[in-house]
Amino acid sequence: MVSNFMTLEILYQDEHFVAINKPHNLLVHRSPIAADESIFALQLLRDQLGCWVSPCHRIDRKTAGVLLFALSKEADQLVKKQFENHTCQKKYLALVRGYLPDEGTTNRPLENEKGVLKDAITHYRCLQRVELDIEVSRYPKSRYSLAEIVPETGRMHQIRRHFAQLRHYLIGDKTHGECKHNKMFEKEFNLQTMLLHARELTFEHPFTHTNIKVVAPLQPEFTGILDRIGILVSEF
Repeated sequence: MVSNFMTLEILYQDEHFVAINKPHNLLVHRSPIAADESIFALQLLRDQLGCWVSPCHRIDRKTAGVLLFALSKEADQLVKKQFENHTCQKKYLALVRGYLPDEGTTNRPLENEKGVLKDAITHYRCLQRVELDIEVSRYPKSRYSLAEIVPETGRMHQIRRHFAQLRHYLIGDKTHGECKHNKMFEKEFNLQTMLLHARELTFEHPFTHTNIKVVAPLQPEFTGILDRIGILVSEF
C-alpha cells in the first residue's frame, strides 16, 4: 500500500548514490500521464533523507525493485552516461504465462514513441514452472513460469513488449498482457499489480571505479503470489 508516510527501503547508500527497493504501484516522479497522483518515489526519498535526490533511471509504476538515485548533479550525469551506453547490467524477475524455454534471447526491434524501429535485445532463462488446476479460457489447467530476464538494451516497456511478442505475457500487465490470465489472478489471488521486479543492478561507481551490485528482495505482493501457486520463494 503506497502512502505519504511510508519509509522507503534503502538497499545501498554512500555520499554519491542511494538505491531503494521501490514498491509496486509507486511512480518514480511526477508525470503528465498520471496527473491525479500525489505520491512519488522522488519526493518520498527526498523527504526521508532531507536532501536533493535525482533518479538515475526509470522503472514502471507497477514494477518494483532496485531504483538508483544520485545525491549530486555530477553523480547524476556520470552514472546516466552508463545507462545511456547500456554498460549497467539489470536483472529482473517476472511471472509469465506458459512454460518458458530453459533459456533464450529475443532481438526483435521495437518502435519508439516516434514510430521508429530501434534495436532491442532481451535475454531470459526459466527458473521454475508450475501448473495450476484452474481453468483459463478453453484450457482446464493453466501454466506459468518464473523468469530471470536480462535486458541488454533499454527501450520503453522492452521486457513487457518482448514477452508479449513471445506470447509469454507478464502476469498483471494491463497494457501488453493477456486479460484472461490477469482476471484469473485478480479473482483467485487478489492480484493488484504487475509481477515484474527489478532484482539486480550492477554499475561502475564513477568516483571509486569499483563495481557496485545492488540486490532487491521481492516485495510481499510478489512473494505472496509465488507462495500460493507453489513456487519456492526461499530460492529467490
